[in-house]
Amino acid sequence: MHYGHINLLKRAKALGDYLIVAISTDEFNWNEKHKKTYFPYEQRKQLVEAVRYVDLVIPEEGWDQKVKDVHNFNVDTFVMGDDWEGKFDFLKDEGVDVIYLPRTPEISTTKIKANLHEDQPKN
Repeated sequence: MHYGHINLLKRAKALGDYLIVAISTDEFNWNEKHKKTYFPYEQRKQLVEAVRYVDLVIPEEGWDQKVKDVHNFNVDTFVMGDDWEGKFDFLKDEGVDVIYLPRTPEISTTKIKANLHEDQPKN
């Protein structure tokens, strides 16, 4: 988690009165996204819960969960980073406003990983 994520959460919170953040479980990350997380789900959840803009953190266990979540939690606005532009437009059919927010341009997890890799000593 970096300050770009905090910026995104702050802007998302400004669009409504209650911010629910779904965090992918370790199993979903590994089995579906083919990503290994550095911190396990419970630790990532604690980090996000500590952000003052966040009201509730829920586990994301699969791609098809979003429709169920918007109904279960009475979501009227769905916010995502603009690197996902268009991918969640199907939620508009559920009566949800879908907003893609620009990322903080000078920071990304990919950039951090690349910079850390560059700084590793060469053997």
